[in-house]
Amino acid sequence: MDYVIVCLIGVFGGGFAVFIALDSKRRRLDKQRQEQDLQAESIRSDSHILATKKEELDQLSKSLTKDQSEFNARAISYHELQGENTILKHDLKNLDINIRKMQLDHQQQRHTQEALDAKIQELGSRYLRENVKWIGASLTPNNFSNCKQRLQDVIERCRGVGFDVPASEETSLLAALQEEYKNTVRAAFDREEQARIKAQMREELNREKEKDELERKQQQLERERDAMKAAVELAVAKALAEAKDQHSAEIQQMNEALANKQAEIDANQRAISQAQITKLGHVYVISNIGSFGDGVFKVGMTRRLEPEVRVDELGAASVPFPFDVHMMIKCTNAPTLETELHRKLFGARINKANPRKEFFKTDLDTIKKIVTEHGGDVEYRTDNLVAEAEEYRQSLSMPDDVQQIIQSAYDDLGDEGELVEDEGS
Repeated sequence: MDYVIVCLIGVFGGGFAVFIALDSKRRRLDKQRQEQDLQAESIRSDSHILATKKEELDQLSKSLTKDQSEFNARAISYHELQGENTILKHDLKNLDINIRKMQLDHQQQRHTQEALDAKIQELGSRYLRENVKWIGASLTPNNFSNCKQRLQDVIERCRGVGFDVPASEETSLLAALQEEYKNTVRAAFDREEQARIKAQMREELNREKEKDELERKQQQLERERDAMKAAVELAVAKALAEAKDQHSAEIQQMNEALANKQAEIDANQRAISQAQITKLGHVYVISNIGSFGDGVFKVGMTRRLEPEVRVDELGAASVPFPFDVHMMIKCTNAPTLETELHRKLFGARINKANPRKEFFKTDLDTIKKIVTEHGGDVEYRTDNLVAEAEEYRQSLSMPDDVQQIIQSAYDDLGDEGELVEDEGS
């Protein structure tokens, strides 16, 4: 029994030991199985990562293969590079030669341009000097605006061809032109004053000559009368002596009739002489567009030896602009020609109420036709068929600064520059 118990205890102990051993082994196996599961899961995860990496590597490989192909396509061999290098050296050599040639050409062109610039400066300076001199010589009291514009045009032309005219030099030239204009106005005024004095002296001299001529003719007529009277008295005395006082009354009547007739002849001769002197003169045809408009002409007469003086007087102060002379007709009977022109142009008068106003709305051809029809001792000259009206045309476009310059030039004359209208003859 004890043996059985011992056997049972032995069996139970052995079984327990086996159980313990088997349980420990089972636990190890479970742990190994868990570790294997974890390893399998890790392997699966690594496998997925590897697959992803492989896919990325494949793509990268393809990209590298493509880049390699492109690189190989772009790659140049040593021989090709050597050939291109030879070509580049040749091109660089040619380029260097061309650059040196261009430098030489540029240098030659610069020398040529410098010579041209020097020539332009020389010609421009000469052109400017000559034009300044010419403009100064053509300067009159009535054309300052035109002369100033001509000078400015010359300066602009000089600048246009490369000749530089500094603004300071332009100002100096314009100031010199202005000063020369003032001198011109002064000189013109002095000339006009001298001309007026000379004309006055000539008129006085002519009147003295006319007076001396009339007195000489009068004395000659008186001598002729005295000689005729002496001859008549001698004839009468002789007739009385022969007739012994017969027919004395009849002779006395004849003597009185002869004396009256002689006096009448003397008076008539004096009148003829005076009339012949006073009929000499000029008939003028003038216009003034700025004052009266286009197509209006003044037809008048003057007995002056210099008829232009009369025209200048008419335009001096009576009207704002000077007259343009179209015809100056010289004839031995100026009053008759003037009267004929006025009569035939009566319908063209501007002022029909006052015939003394000698302005007509007509044309030059009509006036020339009347002069030609008149005939006689007539000589006429045509100055200009188209009215210049220089001052009027300048006034239409004259800037304010030019007006001030002209005003200043005349202000410098002071009271001497005042113009007084002459009645003339």
